[in-house]
Amino acid sequence: MQLNRQEAELLFRLVSERYEHGSVILTSNKYFSDWGELLSDDILATALLDRLLHHAHVVNIRGQTYRLRDRLKAGV
Repeated sequence: MQLNRQEAELLFRLVSERYEHGSVILTSNKYFSDWGELLSDDILATALLDRLLHHAHVVNIRGQTYRLRDRLKAGV
C-alpha cells in the first residue's frame, strides 16, 4: 500500500509529535529501503525513519506467517 502525500505527511507529523515524548510501536513488512516508495517521498521517509530508529529496538522476524501456517495445517 502506497501512501499519498497527505497521508505520508500525517504519519510523519504523528511520529514527530511522539519523538522523544513517548513510545511508538510500529510494524511493517517493508524494508527500510522501500519506505521512500511507500511514502512517495525519499526525503520524508528518511526524516521519518531517522526519528523512528533513533532510540529504536528493531525486531526482525523471519519465517512463515501464522496465517499461512494455519492454512497449511487446515489443508487449504
